[in-house]
Amino acid sequence: MLLSNVTDSLTGGAIRLSVDFDSPVDYLVFLFQLLFATAAVLLAGPVVITILSTRALRLQNRFIFMLNTSICDTLVGFSVYYLGLFDVQEGYPSRNGTYNALPSLLGVNMMTFLFAQFDRYFAVCHPFLYSRFVTRPVVISANVYCWFHVIVQLIILNVVPRSKAIQVYVFSIVILQVIVLTKVAMTIKLYVVARYQLDRDPPSTDKENKKESLRIIIFVVISFLVLWSPSCVNIVLRLVIGRGVTFRNQANNLFAIMARFNALCTPAVYLWGSPALREALVRTVWGRVCPRCKRRVGSSPVKGDGHGGPMKIH
Repeated sequence: MLLSNVTDSLTGGAIRLSVDFDSPVDYLVFLFQLLFATAAVLLAGPVVITILSTRALRLQNRFIFMLNTSICDTLVGFSVYYLGLFDVQEGYPSRNGTYNALPSLLGVNMMTFLFAQFDRYFAVCHPFLYSRFVTRPVVISANVYCWFHVIVQLIILNVVPRSKAIQVYVFSIVILQVIVLTKVAMTIKLYVVARYQLDRDPPSTDKENKKESLRIIIFVVISFLVLWSPSCVNIVLRLVIGRGVTFRNQANNLFAIMARFNALCTPAVYLWGSPALREALVRTVWGRVCPRCKRRVGSSPVKGDGHGGPMKIH
């Protein structure tokens, strides 16, 4: 994010905390950041563990995308322990920053959501081509590319001179706007598909899996755009006309907080929309912490193998 340097943050060689604790609001901000970071790690982290340890989920393409975003969300949660608790300012100029490495995790999520939308579109509208060409290696490669693209961009931003880095940064913002417009168009298209085409299909496990995955991706994308858009608009205003809201640091940046809130919202939507993921989560993670919860779930199988076939948890 392009933010200004407001205060000096170094005192005796140590990084100051994000607030001065001069008012009750400071205590609330600090406590919120601490609770937010912990909640994000405890919500997204178990989702990562569940998908990695459950073969039935790993074999489904949609859960590969969920795994990628959940890894990002877990890292975002850990990043808040630094960005939210200490006096950190990312962007140009930067103060105690991470060379935009931690904020770029949202970029990985955005690209993953875009690929996931295309995946669901071809799975519903062109099932024969999908089953033939969209294999697990293709899906895994798409998710790896999301990380590769962001890492390469970060390297360029931190290697080239600052003037060139700002130009690259502006160009990346423009590309993000194209991605956002594409995501909006794909969300509308997926909604139309989910409402009309799937209703005409005969009842089957494959139909239910497609409806479930479409519902999840639509809710996730809408929530991501709603929470991320204010930050994006503020960045554009600062880049184009030199106006926009300036915050003391990342902990007090309301727009950045909204954007990072996706780390809680996204895994919550996954668990809400996927009974298979919820059951596997209880078995593999929370069931070990609370055996009573595991007994309540029972021994019902997880269905779906990425192309609609039944499969049990191993």
